[in-house]
Amino acid sequence: MALFDLPLDELRAYRSESAEPEDFDSFWDKTLQEARGHDLGARFEPVESGLTTVDVYDVTFAGFGGHPVKGWLRVPAGATEPLPLVVEFIGYGGGRGLAHENLLWASTGRAHFAMDTRGQGSGWGGGGGTPDPVGAAPAYPGFLTRGVDAPENYYYRRVFTDAVRAVEAARSHPLADAARTVVTGGSQGGGITLAVGGLVPDLVAVAPDVPFLCDFPRAATLTDGHPYREIGLFLKTHRGRAADVLRTLSYFDGVHFAARGRAPALFSAALEDQTCPPSTVFAAFNAWAHEDKTIEVYDFNDHEGGGPFQEAAQVRWLQSYA
Repeated sequence: MALFDLPLDELRAYRSESAEPEDFDSFWDKTLQEARGHDLGARFEPVESGLTTVDVYDVTFAGFGGHPVKGWLRVPAGATEPLPLVVEFIGYGGGRGLAHENLLWASTGRAHFAMDTRGQGSGWGGGGGTPDPVGAAPAYPGFLTRGVDAPENYYYRRVFTDAVRAVEAARSHPLADAARTVVTGGSQGGGITLAVGGLVPDLVAVAPDVPFLCDFPRAATLTDGHPYREIGLFLKTHRGRAADVLRTLSYFDGVHFAARGRAPALFSAALEDQTCPPSTVFAAFNAWAHEDKTIEVYDFNDHEGGGPFQEAAQVRWLQSYA
């Protein structure tokens, strides 16, 4: 696929027209306050993974509604002192995988917490283990329109709340240095990263790769690629509801979380990406409030973005922060 979005010089200046709700902050303050009314109850159970360089813990903690959410904590084998902490969120349809997967961050000498995404984990990878016990009104298959009838019911309200609680759970482990916490993820994981970056005030760095869930008004009309296409297909059936749907989505738009970003950030974008179009990524990057920010641009890549090249860039970049 050739370039289809704005030229790079226009991307660097692009600003989203997504309208921020007046009660955005109060909505999220109330949501997180309600979640913290449940005991976090983080449990870390050692796992016999067969690995000799990394110790793995099977984690369960209380997320949105007090619902149990799973994760893995991986640390360098034999670690005894608190380590910089990387909390990672997973791409659309994937789950936390198996205990022996995803060893990069623990191999750099950091504690690494990977959060399972509720209701997902059956689309690719090694699977997941966190159900979503909340029902929803009629929705298009997938997750993007689940509960889109109202912000209070929307699926990503639960996921973003889980993610904030995941940071709190990971920080509660004695081998995690809470003062050196980084959040990261790609695609959906990048969108969750942006939400956490806007909701958790004391992170040391944020690294969203080709983030999803940004600039919904543009994304829903620019690309035929899924998952954004789920919005259009929902509205194709539910005619006349576009304004209501966009209102709900505005509470979850990465652009608005980015405006509250208080940590250095490393983004990435791919200029042939039809899943998360580059203008939607730049919308969040350009809105990111902290002045210490940079974006890696991959000119001839689709949604795979930088892949291992971006991982290498993250490893180098994080040496300055955690």
